[in-house]
Amino acid sequence: MDHSHSHRERQEVVGIIGGGISGLLACKYLKSKGFDPIVFEAHTTIGGVWSKVSSTTFLQSPKPIYSFSDYPWPSSSSECPSQLQVMEYVMGYAHHFNLLKHIKFNSLVQGIEYDGPEDEGEMKSWDLWGGNGEPFRANAKWKVLVKNTINDSSEVYRVDFVILCIGRFSDVANIPEFEEKKGPEVFKGKVMHSMEFTSMDDQTAAEFVKGKNVTVVGFQKYAVDIAMQCSQVNGEKYPCKMLYKTEHWCMPDLAPWGIPLPFLYFTRFSELLVHKPGQSFFHTLIATTLSPLRWALSKFVESYVKRKQRLAKFGMVPKQSFLRDLSASKIFITPEKFYDRVEEGSIILKKSPSFWFDEEGVVVEGESTPLKADLVIFATGFKSDHKLRDIFVSPTFQNLIMGSPDAAVPLYRECINPEIPQVAVIGFSESLSNLYTSEMRCRWVAEFLSGKFKLPSIKEMKKDMEKWDKYMKEYSGNYYRRSSIAALHIWYNDQLCKDMGWSPRRKKGLLAELFEPYGPMDYSSN
Repeated sequence: MDHSHSHRERQEVVGIIGGGISGLLACKYLKSKGFDPIVFEAHTTIGGVWSKVSSTTFLQSPKPIYSFSDYPWPSSSSECPSQLQVMEYVMGYAHHFNLLKHIKFNSLVQGIEYDGPEDEGEMKSWDLWGGNGEPFRANAKWKVLVKNTINDSSEVYRVDFVILCIGRFSDVANIPEFEEKKGPEVFKGKVMHSMEFTSMDDQTAAEFVKGKNVTVVGFQKYAVDIAMQCSQVNGEKYPCKMLYKTEHWCMPDLAPWGIPLPFLYFTRFSELLVHKPGQSFFHTLIATTLSPLRWALSKFVESYVKRKQRLAKFGMVPKQSFLRDLSASKIFITPEKFYDRVEEGSIILKKSPSFWFDEEGVVVEGESTPLKADLVIFATGFKSDHKLRDIFVSPTFQNLIMGSPDAAVPLYRECINPEIPQVAVIGFSESLSNLYTSEMRCRWVAEFLSGKFKLPSIKEMKKDMEKWDKYMKEYSGNYYRRSSIAALHIWYNDQLCKDMGWSPRRKKGLLAELFEPYGPMDYSSN
């Protein structure tokens, strides 16, 4: 069947903000439904965060679950593809589905403004999303304010629906606050955020850190990569110091004791061990009965990581369980030989509950001598929710998208805010494979926009969000603001499948359904 004729051309205009992986997926699935989307990308290239990381960065997810469902990796790519290979793969996808003609490059979206007949007070009385539970409304549009980054000219686009694919890991740096006279302003050296550092090419970065005392703040993926780069350039002569607050489970590889991680945490069976939002009494009973097994699985992975990385020797054994870090998407793979560098002394790990600056460097709480430094790099993450907030011009919408400070960002199915009409958000909530997660969400949004299903009432959506919020608090502890579905990927996809009228069970036979890992290929056809 020729699909190009099976869909009538849709008249509604959909604007997609961001040309990273989520933006490309949204564009591809809307095209397949007969829309002609416009993608606004602020930079000169697609690929989002992948176009800006250093070439020492490798893919952190198992390759089989970090792939497009209808565009397999080339057989020539390595087991853990490098930044270059990921970019080539993403470029190949964009060309294969002819997406580039929809993208407006160097187009920075400065804000979106709702242009509907109602005032915001009237919208509060709606029972259904947008007043009608439908994706579009006859006389309501969003104005997208776009600045051309090359010639500074501005343009306003009017669209019927906006999909925000603005990413979690870029643009708004999260820099800790300091008391007066204790911040970077008193320090004689240079202070920067990892974002600035990773935008340099390798040679420039190497020259930049050469012969300098570098202190990196943080112990997540970016921090560890930067410390590795510094130790390769400077060795033990100028060791790179890492300041961190909390130890996390970082994996030497993705196969603890030889068992691939997806078999332990990406199967229906593994999800039976977790208390899920909206589960039946039967599921509750199983999860409670099997809690010793849940504990044992965590211990199994932890014992491998501790032994392989010699964590006890370096005082790096985390206090929280592996499952808790996994549930908050706090897991990453340590670069090869990282702990060898720690052992030889070219990387120095320092636990520091708090620190501040003086002229010479950094003062760590409880230590009498300051750490001398020439360069301090904050690998302290991004304020992604601020980026999401600031794209809205209206303060009312800004408050609605942020939600309450003690709950995860309020999105139904991690895509739709019940009180903001004609907008979807994709790629804000994390998982172990953000590509796979975003693809499922884009398909869901495309089916919704083409009229396949309606949303429940605003009240029901909020009820469902509360259940998910409770789950995130229970399993992610202090990190629940991260909106992660890592340990419940299949259960989450089941909800999307049911909405779209697909069968949630994608395997052949009961054993396969229970014990085989799920991945993008299981959803390659509806």
